[in-house]
Amino acid sequence: MTNSIGRVALIVLDGVGIGALPDAAAYGDAGAATLPHVAAACGGLHLPNLERLGLGRLAGIAGVAADGDVLGAYGRLASRSAGKDSTTGHWELAGVILDQPLKTFPEGFPPELVARFAELAGTEPLGNVPANGVSILKRFGAEHVRSGRPILYTSVDSVFQIAAHEEVIPLERLYRLCAQARLMVDPYRIGRVIARPFVGSERDGFRRSPHRRDFSMPPPQPTVLERLTAAGVCVAGVGKVEDLFAGKGLSACQRSRDNADGMRRILEGWSSLESGLLLANLIDFDMVYGHRNDVGGFARALEEFDVWLPDLMAQMEATDLLMITADHGCDPTHPGSDHTREYVPLLAWSPRLEGAIDLGTRATYADVAATLADCFSLTSSGVGASCLAALFGDRLQG
Repeated sequence: MTNSIGRVALIVLDGVGIGALPDAAAYGDAGAATLPHVAAACGGLHLPNLERLGLGRLAGIAGVAADGDVLGAYGRLASRSAGKDSTTGHWELAGVILDQPLKTFPEGFPPELVARFAELAGTEPLGNVPANGVSILKRFGAEHVRSGRPILYTSVDSVFQIAAHEEVIPLERLYRLCAQARLMVDPYRIGRVIARPFVGSERDGFRRSPHRRDFSMPPPQPTVLERLTAAGVCVAGVGKVEDLFAGKGLSACQRSRDNADGMRRILEGWSSLESGLLLANLIDFDMVYGHRNDVGGFARALEEFDVWLPDLMAQMEATDLLMITADHGCDPTHPGSDHTREYVPLLAWSPRLEGAIDLGTRATYADVAATLADCFSLTSSGVGASCLAALFGDRLQG
């Protein structure tokens, strides 16, 4: 007897948390609550489709009713991993729990690491400071164009970022440098080396180009994605998931420019997926709005996703399953611009679900991985607990 799940769509809303975890104070995040705070600051959110999936029953979210009709399953996931970055969150969703956080460098990288990078680049880098992508170009962009020296910087995340003008260091050369740096930084437990190409001029202003590329540390143990592909299950990615998993466990992946492009690619990928998993990351909540403390933009992005959601649901068949979750919080009302240590929502829907299902508070994001394994009849890895029986009971067996 096997579970009769044909396709699963798992959508990760990057940075969309719903309230501080019990250990949030240890991360400087006491009181953080991304969705409730965005809703309150904007006078309420209009999210009727997410409301119908049970979002309003997970937290007090202005404008999202807690007592309306619900036709989905809803719960919240706690993180067991140490850390609050996208890599850690996605790995835990895929069944890998970290007991030590990836390393960050709030004072810049140590001299010996910078010296090794200078050998790779053939010149001393500019920067070596923590900064955001806008300020770093204002500060060092003109000098980079004059000198040809790459700009090295980090952020609140575990990242080794290399910025270069596309006419000064061509893309292929920048990517090659980043691939070499990836091997160099592995002993430092840095999650991602990121190529940050930019264009423009000092007179007209510098701006990032769409040609970013991430070079990630591979997960330390096999994820559910790797287990699925090894079992012959197709795993299609959309967005930055290829970067977050270092390409492991993916049958194919489409990069996306922004949320709108990502949602378009989800629909395209879903229509061509005969069976298997489609895993998508929508990045704008985090990268464009959360880190920049743009509450209004965050709210608009949520409402745009909500408007789009029925387009995907209309394409789902009785044997399909939709899951929507997040990888961490990124509360734009919280002091600073860092990720925030929060519970994340878990919303699930299938045309054959019967009424509201309360999944409760789950002990780990890895319950998602356990559910995916169960959907495709893999043996349990022992990490996380599947939600599949709570969703369908014995109605899947056949």
